[in-house]
This record gives sequence, C-alpha cells and structure tokens, in this order.
Amino acid sequence: MTAGTIALAVEMEFSMWALFAQSTLVVKLVMLMLVVASFWAWSIIVQKLIMYRKARREAETFDTQFWSGEPLDELFEEIGTDPSGQSQRIFASGMTEWRRSHRGDGGMIAGATARIDRSMDVAIVKESESLQSGLTVLATVGAIAPFVGLFGTVWGIMHAFIGIAEAQNTNLAVVAPGIAEALLATALGLLAAIPAVIFYNKLSADADRIVAGYEAFADEFATILSRQLDS
Repeated sequence: MTAGTIALAVEMEFSMWALFAQSTLVVKLVMLMLVVASFWAWSIIVQKLIMYRKARREAETFDTQFWSGEPLDELFEEIGTDPSGQSQRIFASGMTEWRRSHRGDGGMIAGATARIDRSMDVAIVKESESLQSGLTVLATVGAIAPFVGLFGTVWGIMHAFIGIAEAQNTNLAVVAPGIAEALLATALGLLAAIPAVIFYNKLSADADRIVAGYEAFADEFATILSRQLDS
C-alpha cells in the first residue's frame, strides 16, 4: 500500500452518520426502514412491559379482594358492570350472566352454568387479544430485519465493486466506503432483530402466564357459582 493511499484512508471518516451520508439511495432507504422498525419494536416492548406489570398487580389485588370473604354480590356492586381491571372484567362478566339467569320467581334458568362459563371465556379471549396485540410486530421485525439488512449489504457491496471497476483501482480508498456502508446495513438489521426476537419470546410467555391465571380464576369462580346452584 502506497503512502498516498494510507494518507487517504486515514482522512476518510467512518462514523455512522458519515457512512449513511455517503451511501447510495437504496442503502439509505434500507437503513431508515431498519431504524424505524427498531424504534417501533422498542415502543411496543416498553408498552407491553408496563401493561403486563400493571395486569399482574391488578390480578393480585383483585385475587386478595375476591378471597377476602366479602359476599360476591357486594363485591360486584362495588366494582360495577364495567370495571377497569382485567380480572374484574372477567368476574363482572360471570356475575352479570349469573344475575340474568335468575327467573322472576327466584329460580334459575336451565343451562346457567354453561352460559356463565361461556361469558367468562369470551371475556378472557378479549383480554388475551389485548395482551398479545403488537407482539406480531415484534415477530415480524425479528424475522425480516436481518434479511432487509442483508439486502442493504448486498447492494452496498455491489456498489463497491462497481466503484472498483470504474476506478480500475482496488486500493483502500475505493473499496472501504462501500464495504463499510454495507456492513452498517447488516449491523442495523441485527440491532433491530435481536431485541425484537428476545422480547417477543419473553412477552409471549408472560402473556400466556397472565391468561393462564385468568383461566384458573374463571374455573374457581365457576366452581363457586356451580356449588351455589347445586345448593
């Protein structure tokens, strides 16, 4: 390598912004897409972490209240027909159907247990959809971002080879910029994909555990109501 080539390589700037600025339009678009996808994924991650923490805290609070010995009718009157908590909404759906199943003479309409179970199942499905909304975005970013970054890499390397052919020179000053911008696209793809995959797996498991808790509560509540029907 000649002294002139070394001096030129030293003068070149290889910061992320400089690599972005000197890259081709296609690679710039790829990088912008990956940055937007990364911010989108992180916004969902933070939102879900806050939501799940709040849901677990609400479930623990209501579970303590439910098993405190307070009569179910009084508890239902206290929280209302449209409460804010997820566990409370499941309980309210069961109690609403329980009251609707009473006849005017005080008896119960046939099939009350099945209707109560279905009402709570519908409420659980709605809460599950709310908990899992947005997770598909994380799965998509985790699956696609590396390939988008790879596309930017391939395009950048192709552009570097074109530059070599046009300049008929393989020194560092010609090769380095195209290779560097290509590797930056790969790095951004991995930067977007790795957290998305990690938190998708974690948040999916957390959502499943929360929903399993709702289902366990619904089964216990249905058992209590069934016992009252039999008595």
